[in-house]
Formats: sequence, C-alpha cells, structure tokens
Amino acid sequence: MSIKVRREDALAYHQQDKPGKIEVVPTKALSSQLDLALAYSPGVAEPCKEIAEDPEKVYLYTAKGNLVAVISNGTAVLGLGNIGPEASKPVMEGKGVLFKKFAGIDVFDLEINCEDPETFITIVKSLEPTFGGINLEDIKAPESFLIEQRLRDEMNIPVMHDDQHGTAIITGAGLLNALELVGKKIAEIKLVVNGAGASAIACAKLYLSLGMRREQIVMLDRKGVIRQGRADLDPTKAEFATHLPVETLEEAMQGADMFLGLSVADVLSPEMVKSMAPNPIIFALANPNPEIAYALAMSVRDDIVMATGRSDHPNQVNNVLGFPYIFRGALDVRATSINEAMKLAAVKAIAELAKQPVPDMVSRAYGNEALTFGRAYFIPKPLDPRLITTISPAVARAAMETGIAKFPIQDWEAYHQVLQERLGIDSKLMTRIIQRAQKEPKRVIFAEADQLKVLKAAQTAREEGIAIPILLGDEAKIRQAIHDQSLDLEDVEILDPRHGLALCQEYAQLLYDKRKRRGVTLYDAQKMMQDRNYFGTMMLHLGKADAFISGLTKNYPKVIKPALEVVGVRPETQLVAGMYVIVSKGRTLFFADTTVNTDPSAEELVHIIELTRKGVQFFGFEPSIALVSYSNFGSSRGSSPKKVQKAVEMAKAKFPDLIIDGEVQANVALNAELLERNYPFSVLAKHSPNTLIFPTWKQAILPTTLAGTEPQRNHRPYPAGDEQAGAYFAIRQFGAGNCQYGGYCGGRCPASILSRRGKFGQYVQPGIDLLAHFDLDERIGRKKNIHPRPKFNKAHRGSLYHFLAGAQVAANPSGDGPGNLAKQHLPPGRPKHNGIAFIQFA
Repeated sequence: MSIKVRREDALAYHQQDKPGKIEVVPTKALSSQLDLALAYSPGVAEPCKEIAEDPEKVYLYTAKGNLVAVISNGTAVLGLGNIGPEASKPVMEGKGVLFKKFAGIDVFDLEINCEDPETFITIVKSLEPTFGGINLEDIKAPESFLIEQRLRDEMNIPVMHDDQHGTAIITGAGLLNALELVGKKIAEIKLVVNGAGASAIACAKLYLSLGMRREQIVMLDRKGVIRQGRADLDPTKAEFATHLPVETLEEAMQGADMFLGLSVADVLSPEMVKSMAPNPIIFALANPNPEIAYALAMSVRDDIVMATGRSDHPNQVNNVLGFPYIFRGALDVRATSINEAMKLAAVKAIAELAKQPVPDMVSRAYGNEALTFGRAYFIPKPLDPRLITTISPAVARAAMETGIAKFPIQDWEAYHQVLQERLGIDSKLMTRIIQRAQKEPKRVIFAEADQLKVLKAAQTAREEGIAIPILLGDEAKIRQAIHDQSLDLEDVEILDPRHGLALCQEYAQLLYDKRKRRGVTLYDAQKMMQDRNYFGTMMLHLGKADAFISGLTKNYPKVIKPALEVVGVRPETQLVAGMYVIVSKGRTLFFADTTVNTDPSAEELVHIIELTRKGVQFFGFEPSIALVSYSNFGSSRGSSPKKVQKAVEMAKAKFPDLIIDGEVQANVALNAELLERNYPFSVLAKHSPNTLIFPTWKQAILPTTLAGTEPQRNHRPYPAGDEQAGAYFAIRQFGAGNCQYGGYCGGRCPASILSRRGKFGQYVQPGIDLLAHFDLDERIGRKKNIHPRPKFNKAHRGSLYHFLAGAQVAANPSGDGPGNLAKQHLPPGRPKHNGIAFIQFA
C-alpha cells in the first residue's frame, strides 16, 4: 500500500516542536560546578595535552570515533536537482537521523556553499581532525567522481559518496540473488542501464567487480545509447561506451537479461519488457515513480524478477540497507578508507541475509507479510535488526584483511554484542541466556506449533543452537507451514495429542493417578490429555523434554493450571509466584509477583522475595530489591505500607546480605537521582534497584507499563491506596500527556488541595503533561453522577507533594472554589470530567 505524504504534513513534521530533526545532547553530567570544571576549563586541558602528545588518543577522549560528517553542496538533491546548500539541509539532517537510528552513529550535517571541485575538496580535507568518517551526499556528476576519488586518496578516514556506492551495493546484492533465482550467471547476462549519473556508473563498476563483462553492458543517457565515437562523452561515460549497433532504449532492450533504471518515470514500455530474454530482471529505481509501474510490469509477463525504490512494492532498493552499517564497520576498526573489498563484503553479506529465515518481528513490522527467499523477497527489509550484526562485521573483517584497519577487532563475539547493544536490540541478559543455552541445548516443547509465530521462534531457537524443538499440534498443518515458509524443521519431532491415542492413554492414566483424589476421573484425565498444555507438561514431568512454551493462544490461567497440576512445585516451595523481565534502553528490570498472587500477606511476600532472588540470580544478576507501595518510607499510612514495612523487616532478618528496602513508590525506585537526593539513608540510593516486588497484583499493573519510559515520566501522580488501579485505567482511557480534560472537583481534589497550600517542591521533571485520576470513592462517583468529595489527611497530601511538587495544577476549572490555581493553562472548550484534573508541569 502506497503511503501518501501531504505537503502540509511534511512541513508540519519538520517545523513542530524544535525546527529540524536533530539536536546535540551532552553525554556527560553537567549538573554541578565540578562537572562544568571537568567538561571545560580547567579540566579539559588534561585530555588536550594527552592528544597533543599522541593524536590517536583523540579517539579515546572525544567523540571523533563515532562521528560522521554528512556533506553536500546541494547540486543534485534527491529528484530536486541543484537546489543549493540551504535547501539540501532537510535531506542531510534526515541522513543523520538514519545513521543514528540504524547504526548508533552520531552525525554533523555540513552544507557547503561551493560548486568548485578543488575548493570543495580543500574544505572537506580540512575537517579530518573533527570526524571519523565522511559521507558525501547529493553532489552532481561528473564532479562527484573527482571529489570522492581525491578525498579518498588524500584523507586517512573513511570517505564514501553514498549516492554512488550505496545504490551499487544494494543492487549488487539484489542482482546476485536474482541471478540465483532465475538460474543465470553474471558473466553471461546482457545488462541495459538507463541513466548515466553517479549511481548508474557506480553500479556498473561494481557489477564488473562481481564478474559482469563490460561488453555486455549498454548504457543510455538523455541523448540515447552511449556509443563509441560520441564526441560529448566525459571519461566516466566513455568507459561504458558500447560497440553494439543500437541507438535507442527500445533497440537495446531486445533480448536483454536485466534492466537497471536510474532515470525517470515511465520510460520503459510493456513492449520493451516483452522483448527481454526469459526470466528478465528489472530494477526500476526512479523515485517516486519507477521507469515502469510495478503492477504493469508484472502484468506483462509472469517470469519477471523485479525491484523498485518504493517501500510499498517487494524488494525495495533502499540505501539505508548499506551506508549505516558500512560506516559502522569502518569506524569500529578505524579504517583509513572504504575500499573495494569492503564494499564487496557488504554486497555478499546483504545477499546472504535475504536467504535466512526472517524473524517474526520483521514480518510484524511489514504487516505480517510472509517473507521467504524468492522472487517477492530477495533483498532484506530496512527494519531487519540483523543488518548491523551481518554487514558491519563483514566490512570490518574486509578492512582488516586488506590492511587498512588501525584498530583490529580481537573478540568477534564481544563485537557482535556491542553492535546489538548500540541499538538496544539485545542486552547482557539476552546474551547470557543465549550463551548459556548454546553450551547445552535443551529439548523445548512448543505447544502451539501450528501458529506461524511459534514455528518461526522454533526455527530461530534451532538455528542459533539454543534449543532442540519439539512441536505439538496438527502435524499436517505444521508440515505445510514448514514447507510454505521454507523453514529448516523437516526433521523435528512433531506430536499431535489428538491422534497419538496410545500415548494419550498412558499420560491420562498417570494424570488420573496424581489427581484421582482431587476430583479427576479417568474419563476427565483422558479428555484433559487431549489439551496440548496438559500433554506437554506431562512430557516435561516424565523427563521427555526440558522446557515448555505456551500461551500465545491461551490465557494465563489455562496455561499455568496444567503445569501446577501435572508438574507441581518443589517440596520446599510454599507458593508459586510470577516474574516479568523487562529490557529497555540497556536496562534490565525484574518484576514480581505480577501474575499469580492477588494480595499476599507479609509472610508470603517474604517467600516471594526469596523466589525472586533466586530467579534474578539465575539470570546472572545480583538483585537489588525495592518493595513497592504508594508510600515513600513512611510518607503515607495504610494497610499496604504497613504490610510492606513488615515484609522488609522480615526479609532483612532472614537474608542479611540481601540488598532490599521499602516501602517506596515505583517511579521513585526507578529514578536513581530522586533516591539519592531525597532518601540517601536507603540502601537503594547506593544500589539502584533492578528488582521491584509489589504488595498486590493491582500495584504491579502500572509500573510494568512505565518501565520502558524514562524514569522522570511519572504518569501516576497519586496512587490512591487500593484504588490506584483506577488511576491506571483513567490514564489508559484518556491518554497520558497533553490531556484535553479538566476536572471539576469542587476544590476537593488533591490538585486543588496542593494548589491551595502552594507547596511546590523539586521532585518532578519539568516539561511533562500529565493526566491524573483522583476518584477515590468510585461508589459515590457512580451514584447519579455525584462527584466524589473524599477527605484527605496529611499522609495523603504528603504523598501528593512527591508527585506534583513543581507543577502548575489546573483544578476546579469552573472557578467556584479556592483551588483554582491555573485556569489559563487548560485548553479552550475543555470538557468537565468526573475525577480528572489536568496538570501541566512548569
């Protein structure tokens, strides 16, 4: 489906909030006088002196090693032509965003007001001390060839004109795979190239490196076929002048095996396509409209292998598949250039990746599209997270093998992990789990193997060597899916409880023996054993497998109940608890109990603490545990804080070496700065919590949803005891941030009380809009729409200050009460809503 971009939307996107798409963010603390002294004078003199003695230390003390310049003079911008340096800046900023998003590379975009090649070269050369690499962009040919070649020869950092080599690398990978699909050899095919700009010349040169013969290439520019004897050819075009007696595109297309279009829309007619050789390859890359429309080309003949530059058609040739990862690999080994070997390594890595089974997360990103190697998928998708760990190491290896790497990689496994962590794709947790599993792969039952997502997960687990899959489900359906998706699971064990009568009878008898005094008859057991969750857990119980995975199509109780009834718990275990592991922005957090126990006692909380401690340690982390409540170390009263306080005391006595404290609000526990500033007496101020334990399942709901956000974005201004889940649902319903609701509270809501007392502190990060729900007595609120007028004691207000201090609170917007502090901050035409206040942080 084509994405329609309106002019108004594009302009608003680039203008909203801060104009442009980039900003500079400091990477070091700048909150104190000492920080400033270290960052600048006098502290900055020390790294300056070190670098003066050894210039290579610039990579140690500055950002040079991860900084690329995106440079243009605006002479050949996209399809816009020579629009000048200022007009090219949005494109260069966009290129910088792509570098950052896909490879974690920082960028300064530089638009140079200069069209003279010699002067341009001099300017860019002078920038070498600042940057680790140079990405040239949107510079017109033939000047671009001279500029890039001179800079590559005269600079000692990687330089690449992406318009040339990016397109060449992606199409080169696509060409290798397309040839494999049609059964042709690159040395034997006839290529027609329409367009003779920088990209087209670079593509043709790269194809020669891949084995194509020069005499098999026919190239055309605006004046027609580039033939030997034409007087108007510059050296770059003359290199591809043909001796064949053809004058027009129509003549050139006769019997051609491949068409590469880097020109204008609709130049290729259906008749020309019909005249091509069997199984033709068409790369129509003009944007936004290709040389021939995709649907039209596919309707002409059914043996076409086609790629375009559009994201709404299969096989998009997108330079973002290449340049971020090529520079990533080059920077990481401090390569002095980007040479031919590095480009060819990228080509082969991209081509090979397209042949691998596609992760489910990639399919989801593209509308659950079935992606298997074939005519509709022979170029990887731009959002495939494996690109960085596939291309960058290949490029880095090529740089090392050709002797231009000043900082060779020694540990490739560690480098693989670093690449993943740069984008938050993985974490140390996942790396540890995978490494541990690979040492001794376990037999894992996939209970819902007739689901494509589960099958792909089984494929990935097997491919990475972390598990030996056992598939449960309809065997015919599973085998068909394996065939359709080209998965390497043909020899995997597949069991269907509905058809394995003898095994089901055996398992049913065992279940009956276990549960016959708990209301289960033999008939019941036989029926239950047809359920894959019972069947699979019985296999686990009998040692025929080591792990069991289920829950994609079943709700939680229907999965955990069979496990408890069949496998049971360890004799020393008093209760079962659930734990979530959340990985966000390189931070790993553990949450318990979030699934099983609704309102555990203090004694039960201690047992949950013990179980959680073992669970966290199993994953290779030492737990630092915060017990959560709606109070911070006695700031509020109530049954929940008392229970948590008691559990903490008991846990400290039972586990004296355990790092644990509470009660504390979840948002405070996740904010190291708040803990250190306001609660320095707590052990959690020195050991930032990585584990949160909740006194009720309700109080586990909201923090788990907030764990992925920045700690200061606290969307829960007032946790109202047992009703705090009400705040969660209100926020979910109306949306946190930029809320359009103002609440009439008669001067009684917490926001009004806070504003009346004028008690504003320093706890909340400014610049955040927040929607708060304060309906503490839902029974009153439901009765004839009577607004609740709850009483607030000092403990409640004390808790409020921790959340709302520093805020401008617009409460009682009707103006008929003493709590109206900031009526002007509410949006015009605001509706009244029971129990909701609008808060705009100053």
